[in-house]
Amino acid sequence: MQWSIAGTLTVEPAVDRPDLLGEPVRKAMATLPERDRLGVAAIDPDLADTAAFCRAYGSPLDASANCVVVAGKRSGEERFAACLVLATTRADVNNVVRRRLDVRKASFAPTDTAVELTGMAYGGITPIGLPDGWPLLIDARVARAPELIIGSGIRGSKLLISGPALAALPHAEVIDGLAQ
Repeated sequence: MQWSIAGTLTVEPAVDRPDLLGEPVRKAMATLPERDRLGVAAIDPDLADTAAFCRAYGSPLDASANCVVVAGKRSGEERFAACLVLATTRADVNNVVRRRLDVRKASFAPTDTAVELTGMAYGGITPIGLPDGWPLLIDARVARAPELIIGSGIRGSKLLISGPALAALPHAEVIDGLAQ
């Protein structure tokens, strides 16, 4: 498959390169209906952060989606969700996500917590392979995008996928106005 957003990346079928995927992502890939349509590209792990990645590889910032882990508590129970928004936007954690999680206050999960619970590297957290039962909140603009670049579970690669394929992931909820 040709990816117009790849810039200078060398993209290969993700199913052919499990070594470029985090362990939870590898396991989840086996259950994805469109796994043959996912691309993966090796990158310099020092360039995994979105802005640096886009500059270095010539990929458009508006074709990158970031996955963030959000946490909140209700009656002593800690609740988590993953939010997927375009890199040019920010998740509305204080309103939309807080209400969806039904918590008094929601905030970005501490880095160590997000890494431990997802089994993925910070800077590579992705919606594929999230812990069972976590809601995956996807901004509607992400769900409509024909091509996107997201994390792969590790800092040394990126996945290329369509918005509709992301919206079809287990526990995915497409939300208008999730991001500002």
